[in-house]
Amino acid sequence: MFNWVQPNQLLNVFSDIGVIMLMFIGGLESNLTLLRRFFKPAIVVALCGVIMPVIFMGGAAMAFHFSAFEAAYIGVIFSATSVSISVAVLREYHALDTSEGATILGAAVADDIVGVILLSVMISLMGTQGLKTTGQHTDIALILLEQVAFFGGTYLVVRWVAPYLMSISEKLLMNSSVTIMSMVICLGMAWVADAVGLSGAVGAFFAGIAVAHSPYRELMEAHMEPIGYAAFIPLFFVGIGLSMSFRYLGQSLGLIVIMTILACLTKLLGCGLGARLTGFSLHSSYVIGSGMISRGEMGMITVQIGLQSGLLSNATYSKMVLVIILATMIAPFMLKRALKPSKKELAPVSDQR
Repeated sequence: MFNWVQPNQLLNVFSDIGVIMLMFIGGLESNLTLLRRFFKPAIVVALCGVIMPVIFMGGAAMAFHFSAFEAAYIGVIFSATSVSISVAVLREYHALDTSEGATILGAAVADDIVGVILLSVMISLMGTQGLKTTGQHTDIALILLEQVAFFGGTYLVVRWVAPYLMSISEKLLMNSSVTIMSMVICLGMAWVADAVGLSGAVGAFFAGIAVAHSPYRELMEAHMEPIGYAAFIPLFFVGIGLSMSFRYLGQSLGLIVIMTILACLTKLLGCGLGARLTGFSLHSSYVIGSGMISRGEMGMITVQIGLQSGLLSNATYSKMVLVIILATMIAPFMLKRALKPSKKELAPVSDQR
């Protein structure tokens, strides 16, 4: 804001590593067992909670005369969900072990996976659009083939390669060998994703899922968070602040207010509708919808990648960061309001589904 600190190459490098670390930790924390257990409600809630923001946030952006690419990417930004704040509220109200709480957590995992795939598609479209203008149609086909191969290879890594490498690393006679191997998998998949025209954050997220698929998930969560939060992840958020330009915000208060309201309503109504379709009561659907509103770090990562990839202008970036912050601040208040009258209505996980 005051231009006391300016972005530089070193800060950008640390910020990029912060994104990779944050996405890797996000993958680590993705509870696929919970997703499998609550597969139907989680998938329906996640899909409804992705489709509605993409359509209505993207449509609103078009109404405000954003370019087609920017509008589509804005929809993708607000399809993301971050439930770290919601988890704290659910824990406070002893609702984490209810069907509503478990569905929120399962839907958040599915939401992250769908969001990462949408992010990959947008970056791919941006890359192929640039190649079309130069007539390089062979390169477009090659890039798409490489990206399909990447996702095919990702399945192999998640299913077999990563657990095997992690088990071998444990037998090495050196300190922190398992942690080092997890970092090798993380940075390796991030590098491959970047090499095929995706974001390194996409590779890091699936690397986290791969490591979480091994028996070392809890150990890696305990080891990786101190490494990430010691420097890299805080510098990622510093980089976001430094990239914002406040001169655009004063002229766009109406846009920011409308987009913030839409950011909250599209998740509330979309996820609530998904919950209602899978048999939850009206009140439980309201709880689930409220728990999925927060965008948090997932929204921040997506908007930062959009700026770096040229999908967002600096002005749009600044506005969307503020909308993400406002929606994330509103989310816990809405969830608390939904939970207050409902302590007796929420049943433990074992009693439902």
